Amino acid sequence: MSQLRTVQVLGGGSAGSSAHVSSLAAGLVARGVQVTVCAPPAVDHAYDFTATGARFLPVPRRSDPAAVAALRSACAGADVVHAHGLHAASRTALALSGRTVPLVMTWHTRRYAEGARRQILHLLERRAVRAAAVVLAPSSDLVDRARGRGARDARLAPAAAPVPRLAGALHDGKARAELGAVERPLLMAVGSLVPHHGFDTLLDAARIWRGLDPVPLLVIAGEGRDRAALQQRIRDEELPVRLIGSRDDVGELLAAADLAVLPSRWEGRSLLAQEALRLGVPLVATEVGGVPELVGEAAELVPFGNAEALARTVARLLGDPERCALLAEAGRAQAAGWPTEDDTIAHVLSVYDELAQPAPGRGR
Repeated sequence: MSQLRTVQVLGGGSAGSSAHVSSLAAGLVARGVQVTVCAPPAVDHAYDFTATGARFLPVPRRSDPAAVAALRSACAGADVVHAHGLHAASRTALALSGRTVPLVMTWHTRRYAEGARRQILHLLERRAVRAAAVVLAPSSDLVDRARGRGARDARLAPAAAPVPRLAGALHDGKARAELGAVERPLLMAVGSLVPHHGFDTLLDAARIWRGLDPVPLLVIAGEGRDRAALQQRIRDEELPVRLIGSRDDVGELLAAADLAVLPSRWEGRSLLAQEALRLGVPLVATEVGGVPELVGEAAELVPFGNAEALARTVARLLGDPERCALLAEAGRAQAAGWPTEDDTIAHVLSVYDELAQPAPGRGR
């Protein structure tokens, strides 16, 4: 009786994809599946995949012959290989060249590029989705995009985010005091500090709501290459905004907030949106990607890049506690209907079973 053997491949390891792989590895191991996770060492340091019962093999995020050879060796003997993201899928396809092991790709997020880089991104998308036996995507628009790029089989597969585990009480006054929002509204945003997350627009909105009394404080948790530029704007324009870097207590900070704000150009199943609705924190988000189907009627949606609409919606909610209470209740109800981690793991395992075609006599 042999186990199903899977390899999970991560590239840079965004928060969403890394959390998904950690959850998936734990669930698969609990169901008797042998799991190996291949990722850059820094990702394992943050998520400790061995704690899930999986085997971890460090593989750098490169496509040079040495990195591809290391990935090829890691995939030896696997029944199914599952790559998470475009770069991971492209590298894994190279590593599996000449082998018949099926490749599953989860396309977690959409990327953007301009000029010549846009054409390169288009080619990368085509290469990745065409290499996969099955492409899984968290939102309908990404499923359509995968099909448009030539995927043989693209399916909607919402990836449930782990339920946040809060160490403190909800709306803890200590968290608000730490952030400097004891007697003023607290707004919370989370994400890597890169252009497509829309934080420039969020700072434009913060400039507009400086006229409110009291002036709300916007706190942004995350790191990224745009941090210095954003911090310079905050100083130069004297904006009521704090950048607090990466935090491991985002759930507690979010629970203490009056509103959550998601200004991205695109999101699939945003971790921030999921945590906000589960916690009953009213959410203002851009009407993009998979956000509308994720939140339903349980959030206020605004166009991407429209700072005035964003600022106006935030100001209206801060002055309307009844609407905020309705959104909080609707958010919890919406979240109750989302797939659970068990649902997500069972769905992925069904795809593996479909593709692996185990030898007679194999059990779980």
